[in-house]
Amino acid sequence: MAFRTVTTLDALWSGEMTACAVDDKRVVLINIEGAIRAYADSCPHMRTPLSSGALDGAVLTCATHGWVFDVRTGCGINPEQACLTSFATVVKGNDILVDVDQAAAEQADALSARGCA
Repeated sequence: MAFRTVTTLDALWSGEMTACAVDDKRVVLINIEGAIRAYADSCPHMRTPLSSGALDGAVLTCATHGWVFDVRTGCGINPEQACLTSFATVVKGNDILVDVDQAAAEQADALSARGCA
């Protein structure tokens, strides 16, 4: 795994999200009550940046057509079969690190484990 430092906890408060680039991938980072999640910054529907959507608690709504996701799991709420591509995250001290290298290989297993279709 190739974790890259992308930001700090000081820059991503609880209940906030931010867009960043890791290598050549666009990523949206989300802080949900201290748990950091990283997803591809692209709605599975029309590839709109999810970071331009609205975050309300653990619910992220895409700005283009209103698709809704649970950011704790990456699973779709509406529609249920839509899931987000997740990336591994690690917090070291105040730094947030993301690994985008393993996402494609692990995505099928992660979707199955989360119950996403």
